[in-house]
Amino acid sequence: MDGGGMADAQEPEQARSVADGMPLTGEPLALELVNTTFVRGGLRGALIDALRTPDDLDGWLADREPLFSEPLRTELPGAAATEGHLARFLELRQALRDLAAAHVAGRAPAGPPVDLLNASAPLAACWLQLAPAADGPARAVTRRAEPDPHLAALGEVATAGIALFAGEAADRIRACPAPGCILYFVQSHRRREWCTVACGNRVRVARHSRRAKGDTP
Repeated sequence: MDGGGMADAQEPEQARSVADGMPLTGEPLALELVNTTFVRGGLRGALIDALRTPDDLDGWLADREPLFSEPLRTELPGAAATEGHLARFLELRQALRDLAAAHVAGRAPAGPPVDLLNASAPLAACWLQLAPAADGPARAVTRRAEPDPHLAALGEVATAGIALFAGEAADRIRACPAPGCILYFVQSHRRREWCTVACGNRVRVARHSRRAKGDTP
């Protein structure tokens, strides 16, 4: 599996909650969203979706709180995601995955994913206003074009995606080459070949097994 499309992947496993069990974290925000779908168990494993419910989405956002703007870190914990919010994030996730697949394959990005990314980014728009205080100095407060914190967060993920694909790290975006893996990562150093140590170990074990059996690599 090349990590670029989901059509040929296994049916998602629905038996357990995995919002906190993603195998790869610490990537840029846009890839963090892409990687909420992953395969557990290698080439013959099960496709897992870590964002199956609004609660999963809220857990994912909470775990990535430092990646969002300061106002959203305060606003999101007091709001609950809805099915509508989840649908918007899943739509953005697919667009980002399509763009990542096109990018690593050296193809020009397709129109609809780009359009969705560009349409979502303005939801992050914010500005400062001066708020006079009756009993002290004036203070700056953040105002948002989008009052819904979940949609504002969606806009920040889209903005992060634009910055990633058009920024300095774009040349280091990789699709994990391990069979069965569909994760993306930014190559943090020259020797990093796999998304995780587990993927690298699985490939090395498979190579060793083939050599032991006398198979051609």
